[in-house]
Formats: sequence, C-alpha cells, structure tokens
Amino acid sequence: MLRFIASRLLQSAMVLLVMSFIIYGLIGLMPGDPIDIMVNSNPGYTAQDVARLRAQYGLDQPLLTRYWNWLQAAASLDFGYSRTYSQPVLVIMVPALIQTGKLVGLSFLVFTALALTLGVAAALSKGSVLDRVINFLAFAGISVPVFFLALMLIYLFAVRLGWLPASGMFTVGGDGSLSDSAKYYVLPVLTLTAAFAGRFTRFTRASMVEVLRMDYIRTARAKGAGKLRVVFKHALRNALIPVVTVLALSFGALLGGALITETMFAQRGMGKLIFEAIMGNDFNLALMGLLFATTATLVSNLVADIAYAWLDPRISLS
Repeated sequence: MLRFIASRLLQSAMVLLVMSFIIYGLIGLMPGDPIDIMVNSNPGYTAQDVARLRAQYGLDQPLLTRYWNWLQAAASLDFGYSRTYSQPVLVIMVPALIQTGKLVGLSFLVFTALALTLGVAAALSKGSVLDRVINFLAFAGISVPVFFLALMLIYLFAVRLGWLPASGMFTVGGDGSLSDSAKYYVLPVLTLTAAFAGRFTRFTRASMVEVLRMDYIRTARAKGAGKLRVVFKHALRNALIPVVTVLALSFGALLGGALITETMFAQRGMGKLIFEAIMGNDFNLALMGLLFATTATLVSNLVADIAYAWLDPRISLS
C-alpha cells in the first residue's frame, strides 16, 4: 500500500510539472499582459517606462526562461505576487481554498448520501412508482443548468419566502458566528446537491440492479441472510466500485459547478478567484488556481484507488 501511494505521488508530481508548463505557456500566449493593462490605464507612460517595466517583471525574456525562473521560485514555495491584490499568491489563495473546501465538502457529503439512499431505494423497488418518481427527479436534476437552479432557489427561498439570504458569506455587521454563516451555505449547498445528486443516483441504481442479479446474492439469500445484510454488506459494497470511479472522475466537474455557484451567490471561493484572475490577466494567481484544480483531481483519483481496495479485498494495490 505504501509503495503504491508513493508511486502515485511521484506520478502526480510529474503530471503537475507537465501541467504547470502547459498552463504557463497557455497563459503566456493570451493576448495582452499586465504591462499592457498598466499602460492602458496610464497613458502618460513612455516607451522607456514600458521597457523598464517589462524588464522588471521579466516579460522581456523568452517564455521558457520565464517558466524556468518561476519553477525555481516555486520549488522554494515562492509562487509570486498577485497583480490584482498586490499580495503573495498564497495569502490570497488560502482563504479562498478554505471557503471552497467548505462548500464542496458539504455538498459532496450531502449529495453522496442522498444519491446512495435514493439509488438503493430505486434499485430495490425496480419498476414501482417509487422507482419512477426517483428516476424523474434524477433526470430533472441532470437536465436543469446550475445557474438556472441557483436563480430559482434564490427567487423561492430568498425573494418570495424570505427564509434565507440571497448571497454573501456572512451578515454585514454581524457577530460572524457559525450560526450566522451557516445560513449562507444552505442555498449554495442545495444548488450543488440538486445538480449532482441526480446523475449519481442513476449510477447507483444501475450498479445496484446489476449486482442484485449476481449469483452470490442469490446464494446469500438462499443461506438465509437477512435482507439488510444482503443489501448493505454484499450488494452495496460491490455496487459502489463503479460509483466511486464516477465520483472521482466528476470531481473536476464539481469544482466547475462550484465556480458558477460561488458566482451566483457572491462567495469568495477558488472558482470565482480563478475566473477573476484570468479575466484580469493576473498570471501568477490564475496559474496557481488552475494547478490547484489539477491537484484536487489527482488527489480524488488516488483516494478512489485506495477506496477500491477497501470495498473489495480481492483488489490488490501492491
């Protein structure tokens, strides 16, 4: 197990190195740069001022040289300064990482529990009214865009009913307590849950239906095993293997959904931070934000591989 994890970490480091070069190159090829923005906002700059600024920021050097200089600095955990905020990139990213971690983590727990419950219920009552209702709700969740769902929830719970705040992260002038900030998470978490629970409910149902047809399930029933034991110990554990795969592969889409959700609900998370960094040509911040998304995807795949061995002892990670 330890050898497998060490090997995967080494592979992840190589992937991050390649992705950093690709992202750095793509950002470097974007039209315009921070100096152009500074010149456009201050027409008094002369050609000598522009040349001096380009030399100061290293933008007069070839792309490969600039990337090598950045890589050397990054090796010492110096990821540069944010042009937009005039602060080190890590200082800007840490609060956004915490915010996105809370939102994505809560949403992941809620929609995973909901999808497993509904998927198992639909599989056990295949063809019944309950199965049709769950399938209808799942298809509705898959079909409705995240931004439209967010707007509908804001209109219903914030505008019409007035139960929850429409946007923000805490009450202005409030005490900043957990109870105060918790109500600002309800609608974003509900949005991501409704958007992602449908597809995983369908995957869980399909996997459970397939597993319940297996010979070892009939054997367990013939030996007198109770229904709960058959469903949760024998069937669900094996049915979760393809579901875990889909969950890991969909983690990037979850971060993309968080971008829309954070924008709709005015929350300062990583998604909104990356979007603003790209739009504002904040190269260092955009680069680290995109590398964070890559790292999150790699970590989710590693966790999925470890989960395989826990779900099915026949799977070896050696």
